[in-house]
Amino acid sequence: MRVDAVKPNEYNRIRVEPLTGSIGAEIANVDLRELDDELIAELQDAWMAHKVLFFRDQHLSQAEHVAYGRALGELEIHPFAPNVDDHPEILVLESTAENFYAAETWHSDVTFRECPPLGSVLIGRIVPPYGGDTCFANMEMAYERLPDDVKEQIDGRFAIHSYVKAFGRHMSERKRAEAAEQYPDQKHPIVRTHPVTGRQSLYVNRIFTLTIDGMTPDESRSLRQRLYDEASRPEYQCRFRWRPESTAQWDNRCTQHYAVPDHGGMHRRMERVTLIGDRPF
Repeated sequence: MRVDAVKPNEYNRIRVEPLTGSIGAEIANVDLRELDDELIAELQDAWMAHKVLFFRDQHLSQAEHVAYGRALGELEIHPFAPNVDDHPEILVLESTAENFYAAETWHSDVTFRECPPLGSVLIGRIVPPYGGDTCFANMEMAYERLPDDVKEQIDGRFAIHSYVKAFGRHMSERKRAEAAEQYPDQKHPIVRTHPVTGRQSLYVNRIFTLTIDGMTPDESRSLRQRLYDEASRPEYQCRFRWRPESTAQWDNRCTQHYAVPDHGGMHRRMERVTLIGDRPF
């Protein structure tokens, strides 16, 4: 079913409660451990319509987390970040007072790959009593609202994406060379077309985009800053407050996200499975 044919709450099995007029919806009346074809189809329709889905009180084991991800598509293993030993598909995102971590920059995941992820399912395993929210932004809206002259400037252009800024800084020279051979820089369109909905979205991000192909460094820097600023406008966003066993599922092809590092060093552990995507066009 095309997304445009789905109207809010026209579902048989699930209840959909939008978070904002731009992006995100909380899904009720569902247990992600009990799946069938009709339920998966309704969740897919809601996902394409709202781009990010949120679920409360989903008591998924790690094996059930992997099983739900596989119901949506084939899973990948992150090339650099730590995984769960028994379930290598699960990426661990953990922060403590001794080792504070947060992805506090707007980004889409792993865009340095030839085929970046389709999307992800993230579960809050250990959640601080306050802080540590995650924000999500609608990149279709960010593109749609660009001035016409900027749209003309980026039409048909490509950006270069690399792992270096995010993961290469702490590698030895030998490790960087090995990683560069395995994950060479990728050239992706600045304006990406969604393979399901056909909608266009802005597809550059601060973490992985190095430069714009065919531009001087100054030209590239100026244009990228203009696009990054547009991508981070509050009116394109929603903000999710985590509780233990809450779950977020986002479409990596048309969104960006930002983990807010305001939980004061308290323990926060998130676990994520990530779906293999296709080459952007």
